[in-house]
Amino acid sequence: QVQLVESGGVSVQAGGSLRLSCATSGSAVSNLYMAWFRQGPGTEREGVAAIWPSASKYYADSVKGRFTIVEDNAKNTMFLQMNNLRSDDTGVYYCAAAPGYIAPWHVRNRYRLWGQGTQVTVSS
Repeated sequence: QVQLVESGGVSVQAGGSLRLSCATSGSAVSNLYMAWFRQGPGTEREGVAAIWPSASKYYADSVKGRFTIVEDNAKNTMFLQMNNLRSDDTGVYYCAAAPGYIAPWHVRNRYRLWGQGTQVTVSS
């Protein structure tokens, strides 16, 4: 059974950086189609970034150039490096995964596996 556990969410000031982690068990991260979603106050859950087994990466327009999604196969963990954070990056960040190919990457109901979420708060 695949389990996803997020960590790393804290409160930071605008312009700061954070790295979120999604520790995975039950499957190798390199075999999964994985993504980060987030849900801000009063908003829908939206796709932030995704990484495929092929190493293809996808980003929401709002985070391009600021966020980087990576995997560490030795740690079986996916990371989201977030730089130059803004107040509209505030929200609960979720790790998601799918065992097979999905498209488009940013549609949340394509993913069957979810973590519990980690809160990121960016103050201006």
